[in-house]
Formats: sequence, C-alpha cells, structure tokens
Amino acid sequence: MKRILVPTDFSDHAEYALRVAAQIARENNSEIVLLHMLELPHQASDAVGSGHDIPEIMFFKNKVISNLEELMEVDYLEGITVSEIIQFEKAFEGILAVSKTNNIDFIVMGSHGSGGFQEMFIGSNTEKVVRFSDVPVLVIKNKTDNFKADNFVFASDFSQEIKKPFKQLLEIAGLFNSKLNLVMINTPSSFKPTHIAEKIMNDFIKEFNYPNYSLHIYNDVNVEKGILNFANSVKADLIGMCTHGRRTGFAHFFNGSVSEDLVNHAIRPVITFKI
Repeated sequence: MKRILVPTDFSDHAEYALRVAAQIARENNSEIVLLHMLELPHQASDAVGSGHDIPEIMFFKNKVISNLEELMEVDYLEGITVSEIIQFEKAFEGILAVSKTNNIDFIVMGSHGSGGFQEMFIGSNTEKVVRFSDVPVLVIKNKTDNFKADNFVFASDFSQEIKKPFKQLLEIAGLFNSKLNLVMINTPSSFKPTHIAEKIMNDFIKEFNYPNYSLHIYNDVNVEKGILNFANSVKADLIGMCTHGRRTGFAHFFNGSVSEDLVNHAIRPVITFKI
C-alpha cells in the first residue's frame, strides 16, 4: 500500500478520515495524497455571486492552498510524506480520475451520518466512488483515535466473481493482522439451506491461504440488516463487502441500494472492493 488518497472538504468528517489514513500510512510506510475538489460554480456562487472571472478563481484556489498547507502541518501527519492536489472538477469524477493518474492503492474518505452526506460528499458522489473505484475504499464515519481491524467482517455470496477482489481483501486483512469473520446472509427472498451455504463457503475459502478466519451463516429480514446485526454480534471493527461497477448495484448477493445504505447506516468503518 504505497499511496493513500484522502479527499477533503476540510470538514470534521474529512479530518476523521485523514487521521485514520495517517495511522495506516505510518504503519505501512505509505504516502498520503490530499485532494480537494474545487467546484467553482457551487462554491463561488455562494460567496461572490454568479460569474467566475480569473480573480474569483484565484481567490478560491488560494484559499484552498492555504487550508491544505495548514492541514499538512497537523501533528498527526508528522514524519509522513504528504502531497496535495487541487482539482477543478466535480467530486466523483475528480476522485476517480486522480486515483487512476496518481497510481493510488487505497482511498480513505469521511462521511456524515444516516441523515445524509453533506458538503463535498453529497449522496451520489460517495455512492459512485464506492461503486466505481478500482481500488479499495475505506469509509470512516466517526472520530477514531486508534483505528484497528482486529475483528474484520466480510459479507458475501462467495460466488466465483468474488475471488479477484477477495485477494485484495486478504492483502488488507494481512496488513492489519485481522481475524476474518466470513458471513453469508440468508434472507427470505434468497434462502439457502445450511448444508448448501456451508458447502459454498468451504469450497470458496479452500482456494485461499489465510490462517485466521471463521465461517458464519446469519439469517435476517434483508441483507443490510443482516450485515449490521451480525457485525454487532461479533463486535466487528470493520465491515467489508464487494461492489459491482454498474448501475444495478451489487452483483447477486448485494442488490439495490445495499452499498449506500450500509455506508450511511453503519456506525463502524466500511471497506469496499470492486468486482
């Protein structure tokens, strides 16, 4: 994990993400790339009015540069290599573009609570980054003084297409020395008898070599509630899942709006891996 991208709007929740990214970077000798998306039509109109000439653009850019330089001086970033990028682009497109052009390995972003995302991370932006990012995305909801992933829940249908992102997950789990709680959620609309679910999971995991894991089958009314309730039951530090980069959302096991619902409603950090 060489380069970690942290988008920031200078909000408290963005700082929560940066603090976690700093801890991860320090433990893995990684570089942090701080990104601010300068969406002038929105930001400038609020403060200056319509029409954006060069002096206005420079005013907002200089303000952002000042904020980034101040942020880079915080004590928890001391000793970590940090670079900064200011992008004149919409948040979703810019985050993904910067991730690709700067060889980013990991994205850490903050989000607000279940009342909805605000400022830079307005609903669809976070949902799109989570859905379409080619690299893992860690979403941080609350201030975390000591981020850990000792107890890592990964929920899946354990189908063949999960194998590639599962390798990424194992790399992350290895970095954190995690115990993996692998869980299949049984719902009324997608029910599997225990012996079938167990066979699917055992056949899946035997192709991988990870020393510390357990297999679980959890019954609930829907996938989202099942993941959250299971994570609560095992006191998980981190929830992981796979996303599908298409409009229909998650493949097979994860459909509809499970991704954005989980990111919105989970108190715990959530990490996603693209199929």
